[in-house]
Amino acid sequence: MTGAERRAKLRIAVIGHVEHVTLGRVAAVPRAGEIVHLEAPRWFPGGGGGVAFAQLARGDAEVHLFTALGDDEAARDVAAAVAGAGGRIHAVHRAAPHTRCLAMVAPDGERTIVVVGQPLHPRADDPLPWKLLASCDAAYFTAEDPAALRSAREARHLVVTARRRAALAASGVRADVVVGSAADPREASTLADYPVPPRALVLTEGAAGGRIETAAGVVRFAAPPSPGRVASAYGAGDTFAAAMTYYLAAGLAVARACERAAPHGAAVLRALDPREGQLPLSAP
Repeated sequence: MTGAERRAKLRIAVIGHVEHVTLGRVAAVPRAGEIVHLEAPRWFPGGGGGVAFAQLARGDAEVHLFTALGDDEAARDVAAAVAGAGGRIHAVHRAAPHTRCLAMVAPDGERTIVVVGQPLHPRADDPLPWKLLASCDAAYFTAEDPAALRSAREARHLVVTARRRAALAASGVRADVVVGSAADPREASTLADYPVPPRALVLTEGAAGGRIETAAGVVRFAAPPSPGRVASAYGAGDTFAAAMTYYLAAGLAVARACERAAPHGAAVLRALDPREGQLPLSAP
Protein backbone atom coordinates (compact mmCIF):
# COMPACT_ATOMS: atom_id res chain seq x y z
CA MET A 1 0.00 0.00 0.00
CA THR A 2 1.42 3.41 -0.95
CA GLY A 3 1.64 6.39 1.38
CA ALA A 4 -1.18 8.11 -0.52
CA GLU A 5 -3.40 5.06 -0.16
CA ARG A 6 -2.68 4.86 3.56
CA ARG A 7 -3.58 8.52 4.07
CA ALA A 8 -6.83 8.02 2.16
CA LYS A 9 -8.03 6.21 5.28
CA LEU A 10 -9.61 8.21 8.07
CA ARG A 11 -7.14 9.16 10.79
CA ILE A 12 -8.61 9.45 14.29
CA ALA A 13 -6.94 10.11 17.65
CA VAL A 14 -8.02 9.22 21.18
CA ILE A 15 -6.42 11.25 23.96
CA GLY A 16 -6.97 9.96 27.48
CA HIS A 17 -6.61 7.39 30.21
CA VAL A 18 -6.64 3.60 29.93
CA GLU A 19 -7.28 1.77 33.18
CA HIS A 20 -6.66 -1.85 34.22
CA VAL A 21 -10.27 -2.88 34.80
CA THR A 22 -11.42 -6.01 36.62
CA LEU A 23 -15.13 -6.52 36.00
CA GLY A 24 -17.56 -9.14 37.24
CA ARG A 25 -21.07 -9.78 38.48
CA VAL A 26 -22.32 -9.30 42.05
CA ALA A 27 -25.64 -10.29 43.56
CA ALA A 28 -25.92 -6.73 44.89
CA VAL A 29 -23.66 -3.75 45.39
CA PRO A 30 -22.32 -4.03 48.96
CA ARG A 31 -23.54 -1.77 51.70
CA ALA A 32 -21.31 -0.60 54.53
CA GLY A 33 -19.74 -3.57 56.31
CA GLU A 34 -20.88 -6.19 53.76
CA ILE A 35 -18.77 -8.58 51.70
CA VAL A 36 -19.70 -9.58 48.17
CA HIS A 37 -18.18 -12.14 45.81
CA LEU A 38 -17.25 -11.13 42.27
CA GLU A 39 -18.49 -13.77 39.82
CA ALA A 40 -17.12 -14.42 36.31
CA PRO A 41 -14.35 -11.83 36.71
CA ARG A 42 -12.26 -10.75 33.75
CA TRP A 43 -9.88 -7.89 33.13
CA PHE A 44 -9.40 -5.61 30.12
CA PRO A 45 -8.05 -2.15 29.24
CA GLY A 46 -10.97 0.10 30.12
CA GLY A 47 -11.60 3.68 31.12
CA GLY A 48 -12.76 6.39 28.75
CA GLY A 49 -9.72 6.16 26.49
CA GLY A 50 -9.47 2.38 26.54
CA VAL A 51 -13.09 1.66 25.61
CA ALA A 52 -13.17 4.37 22.92
CA PHE A 53 -9.93 3.09 21.42
CA ALA A 54 -11.25 -0.49 21.36
CA GLN A 55 -14.34 0.62 19.44
CA LEU A 56 -12.41 2.71 16.94
CA ALA A 57 -9.95 -0.14 16.39
CA ARG A 58 -12.92 -2.19 15.11
CA GLY A 59 -13.05 -0.14 11.94
CA ASP A 60 -11.15 0.89 8.85
CA ALA A 61 -9.62 4.09 10.28
CA GLU A 62 -6.01 4.66 11.24
CA VAL A 63 -6.34 5.08 15.01
CA HIS A 64 -3.81 6.74 17.33
CA LEU A 65 -4.00 6.51 21.12
CA PHE A 66 -2.26 9.17 23.24
CA THR A 67 -2.06 7.96 26.83
CA ALA A 68 0.06 7.48 29.96
CA LEU A 69 1.16 4.22 31.59
CA GLY A 70 2.51 3.37 35.01
CA ASP A 71 5.61 1.33 35.82
CA ASP A 72 4.16 -1.92 37.15
CA GLU A 73 2.69 -5.21 35.97
CA ALA A 74 -0.75 -3.66 35.43
CA ALA A 75 0.79 -1.12 33.06
CA ARG A 76 2.59 -3.83 31.11
CA ASP A 77 -0.62 -5.85 30.84
CA VAL A 78 -2.51 -2.81 29.57
CA ALA A 79 0.18 -1.94 27.02
CA ALA A 80 0.22 -5.48 25.63
CA ALA A 81 -3.57 -5.75 25.41
CA VAL A 82 -4.01 -2.35 23.78
CA ALA A 83 -1.27 -3.08 21.25
CA GLY A 84 -3.04 -6.31 20.35
CA ALA A 85 -6.22 -4.43 19.45
CA GLY A 86 -4.56 -2.68 16.53
CA GLY A 87 -3.96 1.00 16.03
CA ARG A 88 -0.91 2.97 17.06
CA ILE A 89 0.00 3.67 20.68
CA HIS A 90 1.81 6.81 21.85
CA ALA A 91 2.39 6.41 25.58
CA VAL A 92 4.45 8.21 28.17
CA HIS A 93 5.55 6.24 31.24
CA ARG A 94 5.03 7.54 34.76
CA ALA A 95 6.98 6.42 37.82
CA ALA A 96 3.78 5.35 39.55
CA PRO A 97 1.48 2.33 39.81
CA HIS A 98 -0.95 2.07 36.91
CA THR A 99 -4.56 2.91 37.74
CA ARG A 100 -6.77 -0.09 38.48
CA CYS A 101 -10.56 -0.26 38.61
CA LEU A 102 -13.00 -2.71 40.09
CA ALA A 103 -16.33 -2.71 38.25
CA MET A 104 -19.23 -4.53 39.93
CA VAL A 105 -22.20 -5.34 37.70
CA ALA A 106 -25.54 -5.82 39.45
CA PRO A 107 -28.29 -8.16 38.14
CA ASP A 108 -29.96 -5.24 36.33
CA GLY A 109 -26.74 -4.58 34.40
CA GLU A 110 -25.90 -1.32 36.15
CA ARG A 111 -22.24 -0.97 37.07
CA THR A 112 -20.60 0.47 40.18
CA ILE A 113 -16.91 1.35 39.84
CA VAL A 114 -14.15 1.67 42.42
CA VAL A 115 -11.05 3.44 41.06
CA VAL A 116 -7.75 2.60 42.74
CA GLY A 117 -5.55 5.68 42.46
CA GLN A 118 -5.87 8.61 40.08
CA PRO A 119 -6.20 8.02 36.31
CA LEU A 120 -2.98 8.60 34.37
CA HIS A 121 -3.41 11.12 31.57
CA PRO A 122 -1.05 12.38 28.87
CA ARG A 123 0.03 16.03 29.10
CA ALA A 124 1.11 18.47 26.42
CA ASP A 125 4.64 18.61 27.89
CA ASP A 126 5.05 14.84 27.47
CA PRO A 127 7.33 13.77 24.58
CA LEU A 128 4.50 12.51 22.39
CA PRO A 129 3.88 13.26 18.67
CA TRP A 130 1.33 16.00 19.31
CA LYS A 131 1.87 17.53 15.85
CA LEU A 132 0.25 14.40 14.40
CA LEU A 133 -3.13 15.69 15.62
CA ALA A 134 -3.14 18.37 12.94
CA SER A 135 -3.42 15.64 10.31
CA CYS A 136 -6.30 13.83 12.04
CA ASP A 137 -9.84 13.84 10.71
CA ALA A 138 -11.11 13.74 14.30
CA ALA A 139 -9.86 13.61 17.87
CA TYR A 140 -11.77 12.30 20.89
CA PHE A 141 -10.55 13.91 24.11
CA THR A 142 -11.05 12.34 27.53
CA ALA A 143 -7.88 13.56 29.24
CA GLU A 144 -7.43 16.44 31.71
CA ASP A 145 -4.68 18.76 30.47
CA PRO A 146 -6.03 21.98 28.86
CA ALA A 147 -2.81 22.38 26.83
CA ALA A 148 -3.23 18.87 25.40
CA LEU A 149 -6.80 19.83 24.53
CA ARG A 150 -5.51 22.83 22.60
CA SER A 151 -3.30 20.43 20.61
CA ALA A 152 -6.33 18.21 19.96
CA ARG A 153 -8.15 21.24 18.52
CA GLU A 154 -5.80 21.00 15.54
CA ALA A 155 -7.81 17.99 14.33
CA ARG A 156 -10.55 18.63 11.78
CA HIS A 157 -13.23 17.57 14.28
CA LEU A 158 -12.83 17.77 18.06
CA VAL A 159 -15.11 15.71 20.30
CA VAL A 160 -14.75 16.16 24.08
CA THR A 161 -16.40 14.09 26.79
CA ALA A 162 -18.66 16.20 29.00
CA ARG A 163 -16.85 14.94 32.09
CA ARG A 164 -13.88 17.10 31.01
CA ARG A 165 -15.88 20.34 31.11
CA ALA A 166 -13.29 21.97 33.39
CA ALA A 167 -10.41 21.21 31.01
CA LEU A 168 -12.43 22.49 28.06
CA ALA A 169 -13.24 25.74 29.86
CA ALA A 170 -9.59 26.23 30.85
CA SER A 171 -8.36 25.54 27.31
CA GLY A 172 -10.37 28.36 25.76
CA VAL A 173 -11.01 26.34 22.59
CA ARG A 174 -14.33 25.57 20.93
CA ALA A 175 -15.15 21.89 20.62
CA ASP A 176 -17.20 20.71 17.68
CA VAL A 177 -19.12 18.32 19.93
CA VAL A 178 -19.30 17.73 23.67
CA VAL A 179 -20.84 14.35 24.44
CA GLY A 180 -22.12 12.87 27.67
CA SER A 181 -25.01 11.26 29.52
CA ALA A 182 -27.99 13.25 30.77
CA ALA A 183 -28.23 10.79 33.68
CA ASP A 184 -24.68 11.44 34.92
CA PRO A 185 -24.43 14.51 37.21
CA ARG A 186 -20.82 15.02 36.07
CA GLU A 187 -21.92 15.26 32.44
CA ALA A 188 -25.44 16.70 32.39
CA SER A 189 -25.16 20.29 31.13
CA THR A 190 -26.41 22.88 28.68
CA LEU A 191 -24.60 25.10 26.19
CA ALA A 192 -24.85 27.94 28.72
CA ASP A 193 -22.57 25.99 31.09
CA TYR A 194 -19.58 26.41 28.73
CA PRO A 195 -17.64 29.70 28.56
CA VAL A 196 -16.94 28.88 24.91
CA PRO A 197 -19.98 26.82 23.89
CA PRO A 198 -19.34 23.81 21.66
CA ARG A 199 -20.98 23.80 18.27
CA ALA A 200 -23.14 20.92 19.51
CA LEU A 201 -23.86 19.35 22.89
CA VAL A 202 -24.97 15.70 22.66
CA LEU A 203 -26.51 14.06 25.73
CA THR A 204 -27.69 10.47 25.63
CA GLU A 205 -30.83 9.44 27.53
CA GLY A 206 -30.75 5.64 27.42
CA ALA A 207 -33.91 4.06 26.04
CA ALA A 208 -35.26 7.55 25.26
CA GLY A 209 -32.50 8.18 22.74
CA GLY A 210 -30.86 11.55 23.23
CA ARG A 211 -30.81 15.23 22.42
CA ILE A 212 -28.55 17.56 20.47
CA GLU A 213 -28.39 21.19 21.55
CA THR A 214 -26.97 23.83 19.21
CA ALA A 215 -27.36 27.59 18.91
CA ALA A 216 -30.31 26.88 16.62
CA GLY A 217 -32.19 24.87 19.26
CA VAL A 218 -32.64 21.27 20.39
CA VAL A 219 -33.31 18.23 18.23
CA ARG A 220 -33.63 14.63 19.32
CA PHE A 221 -32.39 11.31 18.02
CA ALA A 222 -34.08 7.97 18.65
CA ALA A 223 -32.67 5.00 20.50
CA PRO A 224 -32.26 1.72 18.61
CA PRO A 225 -34.52 -1.21 19.50
CA SER A 226 -33.99 -2.51 23.02
CA PRO A 227 -31.32 -5.21 23.29
CA GLY A 228 -33.55 -7.06 25.75
CA ARG A 229 -31.84 -8.09 28.95
CA VAL A 230 -28.95 -5.78 29.82
CA ALA A 231 -25.82 -7.78 30.64
CA SER A 232 -23.76 -4.74 31.59
CA ALA A 233 -23.89 -0.99 31.05
CA TYR A 234 -20.12 -0.64 31.38
CA GLY A 235 -18.62 1.13 28.36
CA ALA A 236 -21.85 1.95 26.53
CA GLY A 237 -21.38 5.71 26.72
CA ASP A 238 -17.73 5.66 25.67
CA THR A 239 -18.55 3.29 22.82
CA PHE A 240 -21.29 5.64 21.59
CA ALA A 241 -18.91 8.60 21.78
CA ALA A 242 -16.21 6.76 19.83
CA ALA A 243 -18.63 5.66 17.10
CA MET A 244 -20.07 9.17 16.83
CA THR A 245 -16.52 10.53 16.46
CA TYR A 246 -15.88 8.04 13.66
CA TYR A 247 -19.02 9.01 11.76
CA LEU A 248 -18.25 12.72 12.15
CA ALA A 249 -14.79 12.07 10.74
CA ALA A 250 -16.44 10.21 7.85
CA GLY A 251 -18.39 13.34 6.94
CA LEU A 252 -21.81 12.89 8.55
CA ALA A 253 -23.61 15.77 10.23
CA VAL A 254 -23.97 15.55 14.01
CA ALA A 255 -27.57 14.32 14.02
CA ARG A 256 -26.86 11.59 11.49
CA ALA A 257 -23.65 10.62 13.29
CA CYS A 258 -25.65 10.17 16.51
CA GLU A 259 -28.20 8.01 14.74
CA ARG A 260 -25.44 5.80 13.34
CA ALA A 261 -23.61 5.64 16.69
CA ALA A 262 -26.64 4.73 18.81
CA PRO A 263 -26.68 1.01 17.81
CA HIS A 264 -22.99 0.78 18.75
CA GLY A 265 -23.68 2.02 22.27
CA ALA A 266 -26.70 -0.28 22.63
CA ALA A 267 -24.80 -3.34 21.38
CA VAL A 268 -22.41 -3.13 24.33
CA LEU A 269 -25.33 -3.68 26.72
CA ARG A 270 -25.58 -7.30 25.57
CA ALA A 271 -22.13 -8.32 26.85
CA LEU A 272 -20.39 -8.26 30.21
CA ASP A 273 -17.10 -7.24 28.57
CA PRO A 274 -17.82 -4.19 26.37
CA ARG A 275 -15.28 -5.29 23.77
CA GLU A 276 -17.35 -8.42 23.10
CA GLY A 277 -20.42 -6.35 22.21
CA GLN A 278 -18.80 -3.63 20.10
CA LEU A 279 -19.84 -3.59 16.45
CA PRO A 280 -17.54 -3.04 13.48
CA LEU A 281 -17.33 0.46 12.04
CA SER A 282 -17.46 1.22 8.33
CA ALA A 283 -17.65 4.48 6.45
CA PRO A 284 -21.16 5.39 5.24
